[in-house]
Amino acid sequence: METKNTKNKDLILREKLALQRTLLANQSTFLAFLRTSMYFLIAGLSLRNLLKIENSLLIEIVLFITSFIIFIYGVFNYFKHKKSILENKKHIGEYQLEYYKL
Repeated sequence: METKNTKNKDLILREKLALQRTLLANQSTFLAFLRTSMYFLIAGLSLRNLLKIENSLLIEIVLFITSFIIFIYGVFNYFKHKKSILENKKHIGEYQLEYYKL
C-alpha cells in the first residue's frame, strides 16, 4: 500500500526529471541555432571561392548578417527559456520541503 510520503517522493522525482528534460531540450535547441548560424557563416565564407558570380560580395554580406541574426536570436531564446524554466522550478518547492522532512 502506498503512503502519502511515497506519492510525494514520486511526484518530486517526476517533476525533477521533467525539469531536466526541459533544460536539455532548451540546450539542444540552442545548439541547433548555433549549427544553423555556422552553416550560413560557412556558406558566406566559401561562396567567393566556389562560384564566380558578379555580386558575390553582396551575397556574402547577406549570409554573414543572416548568420549573426540567427546566432543572436538563438542566444536570446536560450536565456529567455532558461529563465522561464528556472522560475517554474519553484513550484515543486513545497513538495521538496515535505520530502526532506521524511
